[in-house]
Amino acid sequence: MNKLSAQDRSKLLAQFAGVANNKNSTLGVGAVKVKKSCNFKDFLLYKKIQAHSKVAEQMGIPNPFMQCHGGMAKAHTNIEGVDYINFATYDYLGLNGDKRINDAAFMQMEQYGTSCGSSRLVAGERPVHRALEQAIADHYGTESALCFVSGHATNVTVISTLFNRDDLILYDRLSHNSILLGAKDSGATILAFKHNDIQSLRELLIEQRGKYNNCLIVTEGVFSMDGDIPDLPALVALKKEFDAFLMIDEAHSLGVIGNTGRGICEYYNIPTQDVDIIMGTLSKTLCACGGYVAGKKELIEMLEYYAPGFVYSVGLSPALAGASLKAMELLHSEPERVQKLQANCLYAKNKAKELGLDIGSASATAVLPVIIGSSLKATILSNLLFQHGILALPIIFPVVEEAKARIRFFLSASHTSSDIDRALEIVKELLPEVAKYEAQFTKTE
Repeated sequence: MNKLSAQDRSKLLAQFAGVANNKNSTLGVGAVKVKKSCNFKDFLLYKKIQAHSKVAEQMGIPNPFMQCHGGMAKAHTNIEGVDYINFATYDYLGLNGDKRINDAAFMQMEQYGTSCGSSRLVAGERPVHRALEQAIADHYGTESALCFVSGHATNVTVISTLFNRDDLILYDRLSHNSILLGAKDSGATILAFKHNDIQSLRELLIEQRGKYNNCLIVTEGVFSMDGDIPDLPALVALKKEFDAFLMIDEAHSLGVIGNTGRGICEYYNIPTQDVDIIMGTLSKTLCACGGYVAGKKELIEMLEYYAPGFVYSVGLSPALAGASLKAMELLHSEPERVQKLQANCLYAKNKAKELGLDIGSASATAVLPVIIGSSLKATILSNLLFQHGILALPIIFPVVEEAKARIRFFLSASHTSSDIDRALEIVKELLPEVAKYEAQFTKTE
């Protein structure tokens, strides 16, 4: 590791922690001077990347991101010829690469090609799209459903299409980036309520609801960073009391919670009709890529004709639609996969608690955070885990608060108890080494 002065170390750590993230600064290298430029090197975003790279280089910390895998995204993976226990993939039910899913995708590809060629509204409809959307609607017991080519774009385009400047959107403050972007794009008044805090939401509704036309309450079925679950019965009660719409993002809850993996409504035994907009993704339990919305037929018809992410986008690849359709079938026909995943989730949660690891508010879901306390320590720990044959990536500022930087473990039905034990026990063993490394870098000369 290169020797730095105490002042230089302080500056680097400030940059790494995101302290110097003001848009009016260049991360400690002086004020931004307004000038004409056609060079991407002058972009503040690029300067931020360079600053973080400098921190990692000076500290001898490899970049843990963008690893090139030599095989499928499964519970174990191969990187440059080395086997790793993989906790960085969404293969919740262990279905990715299943021959039946591959065959279903290939059959659609043989018949319809790799692209449906255009917007489905214009010329892109194929029978497999209709079959998948009917399967999603049947899964939730809703009147209709619609698929999009991106999960992120689904939230953005759905929220921004349905709501406008006369409306109010209330979202959980830890909601996914796509929810916030959709709310901002809508032009509606947007306010965040405290994470999973029903009283905070109630107070906002009391104060604000009467000022607006429509009101949307939006949250996640399982939170992608914290692995916890909202109080759906209380949310439904509030939405009825205040005449609001309720939207749930099921990206990390489909196939994960509920007795048969049907998501948060099954988890609480709440009728799906009590949730106005059910959103989810095709990229996790359903082994493909894309997003969907399920609900009343009027909702779906509006989106078909007015949602830019559907109207102006090519339709979902027939091969991906076929893969997700088969994965949905297997979700229902092989309930033992959901049972195994849920057993792993509970086992991992209990193991982490037994070891004294900080998992925050995590429930027994497929998202298990181990909170480390700083972006620096989380990145160091991720690299040390990698050296021990474990792939688990850091979640750092600004994605989460600096003091809540973490290692995030995605659990799969394919993981064994030995996989989980090894990973969490090594985390426990490495924490003193992480603290020592941080102290060595930050000590005053």
